[in-house]
Amino acid sequence: MSKIRMDKNTDPKHPERLLFENITTYSSKDRHNLVRIDNLMRPGEEEIEMYKGEGFDELVERVIAARKIGAEVIWSQGAHVIKNGLSRYLIALMKGGIITHISGNGACSIHDFELAYLGGTSEDVPTAIEDGSFGMWEETGAMMNEAIQLGAKQGLGYGESLGKYIDEHPEKFPYREDCVFYNAYKLNIPATYHIALGTDIIHQHPTVDFAAIGYASGEDFRKMCMSVSKLDKGVYMNFGSSVIGPEVFLKALSIARNLGYPTFEITTGNFDLINLGNFRCKIGYEDPNYYYRPRKNIVNRPVSCGGKGWHFVGDHKQTIPSLYNALIEKGALDAKADKLK
Repeated sequence: MSKIRMDKNTDPKHPERLLFENITTYSSKDRHNLVRIDNLMRPGEEEIEMYKGEGFDELVERVIAARKIGAEVIWSQGAHVIKNGLSRYLIALMKGGIITHISGNGACSIHDFELAYLGGTSEDVPTAIEDGSFGMWEETGAMMNEAIQLGAKQGLGYGESLGKYIDEHPEKFPYREDCVFYNAYKLNIPATYHIALGTDIIHQHPTVDFAAIGYASGEDFRKMCMSVSKLDKGVYMNFGSSVIGPEVFLKALSIARNLGYPTFEITTGNFDLINLGNFRCKIGYEDPNYYYRPRKNIVNRPVSCGGKGWHFVGDHKQTIPSLYNALIEKGALDAKADKLK
């Protein structure tokens, strides 16, 4: 057993743990951001080549059919959807009545939050990790942890806590209208964030309260379970989340079915860059694609008793605008994205 080092950063009550009180944070105000408000993509103004993946048109039709009968359309995503400048497409799809629930990992909420108060997000990680400054942003960590802790005390989930915080402090968030979870909050659409502790930069901040984060994210999981319990004849789409999204969906689906909710006639679509080939055939442990969670947890297992699942290969900057444009072309979404036809 290695000798435990005792110094000013060691917790005297638990010498195997580091204290976070002495972590140095930096202002984000002068940070160089790779993603900015002024370079976000604009729905209806971008010239893109329409995505033509096999089954895409049928998926779009199923989204339209689901919303016509009031069924759920759940949108799951990884952080690169926000980092690719696609926030306004998500907001338009929510305002247009297409998305009924939006979910993501912790990084999704952080990039969204930074855009709202700073007008920019996404630092240069390779250089910042060299001196330990990576993720040590005072404003991001302080405000997000404050929002989550305040919300948890009120029994709120993670996404709702952040939305409420922005709503109550508009002077701090000049770019809030381009914030996905803030728009979801105003539209009364669940925005849930499913957190793996230790994976997000706000977990590095001296004011972090892991109990509050756990509580708030747990409440969001309950909300996800509720939405999934109403997914029969609905659609679940995942954009780029390879671990958190697929795992949360599978557990929520198991809970819904365990409680007796009919969730068998569902449509699933996974959008990512990885090419799985024939994603419906059986593969063994020796195939690396077996361990790609979306293949099992989104495309195949959830529709084994009915429905249909697809895996679409493509860049989010093409697939998401294509989905938006297809809904416009088929008359399902108003061009101003303010109502469902």
